[in-house]
Amino acid sequence: MTLLRWKPLALAGRELVLQPLPRSGSVDGSIQEVNVSPCPTQPCQLVKGTSYSINVTFASKIESQGSKAKVYGEMLHVDIPFPIPEPDGCKSGIQCPIQKGHSYSYLNKLPVKSEYPSIKLIVKWELVDDQDQMLFCWKIPVQITS
Repeated sequence: MTLLRWKPLALAGRELVLQPLPRSGSVDGSIQEVNVSPCPTQPCQLVKGTSYSINVTFASKIESQGSKAKVYGEMLHVDIPFPIPEPDGCKSGIQCPIQKGHSYSYLNKLPVKSEYPSIKLIVKWELVDDQDQMLFCWKIPVQITS
């Protein structure tokens, strides 16, 4: 699976806006923009006990009745599932069914629990369609702190 790479596009106050870098491979959607807030720099400093806003604008290349988010903490090239409050994309700003050629704003929260260790890692966020095919995937380096 090929993933998108990102570079900072702009810092809008306390929000990091990312843009995709060229990539190979294909997915069933194309990301137009990713916003992580608050995140003024990379790696994002994620404070335990805090929740962060995620907003991904993407265009779908397929039709799908639904979508599901999968979030991981990537450490030493191993993906560790990272639970989020609402994995259903249709309850996260996306009007379902998803239609080919339409743009959508996916909105969710990334809660950082107090019991998480203080560590540097990569957060990988995927959204898959009802056939478990990738609508989008993006990664961001983070530092979990107290």
